[in-house]
Amino acid sequence: MPKLRAVNAVACGLIVVGNSLNLAVAGPIGYLGPAGSWTHQACLDLFGGRDLVPLARDQLFRSYADRKVERACVPVTTSVVGVTPYLDAVLDLPEVTIVAEYPKMLGYSLLAKPGTKREDIASVHAHPVAFEEVKPWLEQEMPQVRRVEAASGGAAAQAVARSSALDAASFGPRVGADIYQLVSLVDGIEEGPHNVTRWWVLGRQMPAPTGHDKTSLLVNASDASLSGILATFSEAGVQVLTIYERPSKKSLDTHRYLVEVAGHAKQGALEVFLEAHRELRVLGSYPRR
Repeated sequence: MPKLRAVNAVACGLIVVGNSLNLAVAGPIGYLGPAGSWTHQACLDLFGGRDLVPLARDQLFRSYADRKVERACVPVTTSVVGVTPYLDAVLDLPEVTIVAEYPKMLGYSLLAKPGTKREDIASVHAHPVAFEEVKPWLEQEMPQVRRVEAASGGAAAQAVARSSALDAASFGPRVGADIYQLVSLVDGIEEGPHNVTRWWVLGRQMPAPTGHDKTSLLVNASDASLSGILATFSEAGVQVLTIYERPSKKSLDTHRYLVEVAGHAKQGALEVFLEAHRELRVLGSYPRR
């Protein structure tokens, strides 16, 4: 595995938004690279620009599992498409501790090389989820352009920067313009409460209770057992907030469920409930945002 190289975004002249979470950590922080993605922007918001390591998808999860990074930042759900392609990879980890969640309202920028005119754009690059999130604007404003899928917003911006012609653009955060010497032709595309992505920050130690927490649980259940399992939550006075179904990869009538509940795993009714139901896997307890 290549040696991890942290990127100091401050030295690149990037704007860092203040961190409102107590997530200080000594050591590298991995995120889905290359730089210029929404996950990169989320890490800038949370951690500032130091010790950030851009990694490919598989390398990110291996680095977390092998403790080569102290934190890993992963987008897991969105208000437009539901679960992301990365949620299953988190659930597949043999050990995981979610230490924070970070929901962010997104507003995309249309990035292109200097000198590119909007009317000359023939192709746009973006992550598949990004295409879904900008779909209303794209179909109204640029219905004829060719859509090219990329691994991330950073990869999309990188592809545009490397193109030889002035007829390509990408969708992603505006930070990509600073990194790849691009310009933003349009900002705030599909910005609003309808376009929110939530990241998990994976760490090592469960945060202490704050009084306003959320706990993420992994529940393995068959079609026949699900209603009974859910009834036990209600009977114990545990408030279920969200449920996401994921395939068990074993049979059609068995599933993995991400069940998120109010409260902290080490406090109150939820602690008692989890002591009685050790078959439920605690993925993490963290401040609810």
